Amino acid sequence: MNKYDIRTQNKKDAIINAALILFKEKGYTNVSINEIASISGISTVSIYNYFNNKEGLVTECTNILMKDSIQMIRDLLDKKMDFKEKLLQIVSMCFDTHKQLLGEYFSPEALNDKVLMNLYGENVNKIRMDILMELIQLGKEDGAIEPSISTQSIMEYINAITEKQLSWEATSNHKKKGLELFHLLLYGLIGR
Repeated sequence: MNKYDIRTQNKKDAIINAALILFKEKGYTNVSINEIASISGISTVSIYNYFNNKEGLVTECTNILMKDSIQMIRDLLDKKMDFKEKLLQIVSMCFDTHKQLLGEYFSPEALNDKVLMNLYGENVNKIRMDILMELIQLGKEDGAIEPSISTQSIMEYINAITEKQLSWEATSNHKKKGLELFHLLLYGLIGR
């Protein structure tokens, strides 16, 4: 990295750190680019140049928050183990990480900001879908997933299940219901 690249990365890091602090405290709607610029010490023009808008900042913040979890999942993808066990561990990690990050990184005010939660959820879901596509391909190569079923059909099926699961998040037994739905995904109504 040359000096220009280092300076650019340092500016981006300052912007991301300021955005994380402000989004955590106030949510998305109650934070302005000017506030992020003020706390980071970086001009609003640079923020727009690097991230285009606040949505771009939320995307980058989500990637930063998910970085460790993504690496753990990638390590699991590379690990030599039974595909079903790998799948169970990865799905469990995705579910638990999402809940942990929400509680750890966002204040109650931020959690009530529907715009922030929608943007965060969309970005987490994109990361999750990218990982699932890799997992599906790995399952097909291992013979655990029927290779004649298109990856697109499998992804649409998983998306339908995910949508249903998200609608349960407010219920007290959402984790149990989610595990039952996951069991149906893996084994169907009859088999195991």
